[in-house]
Amino acid sequence: MKLKVCGLTKLNQIQELIDMKTDFLGFIFYAKSPRYVLNHLSLSQISGIKHSGKVGVFVNETVENIAAIAEDAALKYIQLHGDEDEKYVSELRSKLNSEIKIIKVIRIGNQTTEELQKTINHQPSAINYLLFDTDSGTYGGTGKTFNWQILNELEIPKPCFLSGGISLENIYQLSTINHQPFSLDINSKFETEPGVKDLQKIKKLYEKL
Repeated sequence: MKLKVCGLTKLNQIQELIDMKTDFLGFIFYAKSPRYVLNHLSLSQISGIKHSGKVGVFVNETVENIAAIAEDAALKYIQLHGDEDEKYVSELRSKLNSEIKIIKVIRIGNQTTEELQKTINHQPSAINYLLFDTDSGTYGGTGKTFNWQILNELEIPKPCFLSGGISLENIYQLSTINHQPFSLDINSKFETEPGVKDLQKIKKLYEKL
């Protein structure tokens, strides 16, 4: 199982994560987030990070801005964490380098299994990965989990990331998921403060995995 560490803001920690062979490095380009990367790093600094799994996280951003940032920061993946629809995704796909992959977040709250399945089924073909996260008014970063058992009731046609409150305490529950995630996506449960990662905790997670 692969690992994505999201909400990165510090170059020295990013280098340590690269040395740990972390698969995906997540940079949040949402100005309302306490982990908004451009408050800490420039696009050229992000571009200079040599890694094949650089993910830019966006929430209801304009297609033009995403395309420009993706190029200037040399991103490899775009994660759409807002309310982007099929028309939006299609337009974005046409403006991105063909090698950049798109991850679409499905936020899980009080929906029924049928409603979630309908959302999954209606994802455009331009989406390469799904990401399941806990629904919130702040578009993620809550540190709260949803009931992972609901994934056992869904047909999931694409590889998926699992996010939302993953911690050292609940990691054992992963074994109860029939459709194992392609990658875990960790954030707030592995921090000392927003954007500052607890690397010792992440090492312990690797040991458990």
